[in-house]
Amino acid sequence: MSQTIWTQVDDYIAGLLPADPILDAALAASAAAGLPAIQVSAAQGRLLSVLAGAVGAKTILEIGTLGGYSTIWLARALPPDGRLISLEVNPAHAEVARANLARAGVDTTAEVRVGRAIDTLPTLADEGLTFDFVFIDADKPSTPAYFEWALKLTRRGGLIITDNVIRDGKVIDVSSDDPNVQGVRAFNAMLAAEPRVTATIIQLVGGKGYDGMALALVTG
Repeated sequence: MSQTIWTQVDDYIAGLLPADPILDAALAASAAAGLPAIQVSAAQGRLLSVLAGAVGAKTILEIGTLGGYSTIWLARALPPDGRLISLEVNPAHAEVARANLARAGVDTTAEVRVGRAIDTLPTLADEGLTFDFVFIDADKPSTPAYFEWALKLTRRGGLIITDNVIRDGKVIDVSSDDPNVQGVRAFNAMLAAEPRVTATIIQLVGGKGYDGMALALVTG
């Protein structure tokens, strides 16, 4: 098995999904603006949408917007009266995302807030907001802090999904000096010890390479 076959299979899966010019345009606009191509794959986007629908999400929090590709997938899972808040540190990225959300017709449902997530998350608590579904896909060294806030902001029975927790297998290297690896190692250990969730980590391969997601059902 190799990256070539993983990508070919991902392309095959994407080809089975209905054609979606809106999502294609979001990717094209992000690329034209020079954003890094680190968004979720189409199959992963559909997975997020399915999971949000499975828990009956009416409120979604996304930590890390980039160009809004995953935001669109998640916003489409919401009912007409649903609400999504996405946090993005880079103002230029946020502007691209807002344009993509408007093109997708979800800008009345999905809101992008600009600033360091670690600073913005307390304001959500101050507003008395709670969420049914949280997707964490931002800077990896801060993932443990983001998860702690997600626990505070997610209702019992809600779902927290955290992306990029395998890091091409480097997560098993305890001596790694990569802050991204150490960030997800700390998160994974925190997740394993957290009594308020029932959780697992799954490995993923595809066009985005070798990585994984953590899934945590909030039970307490």
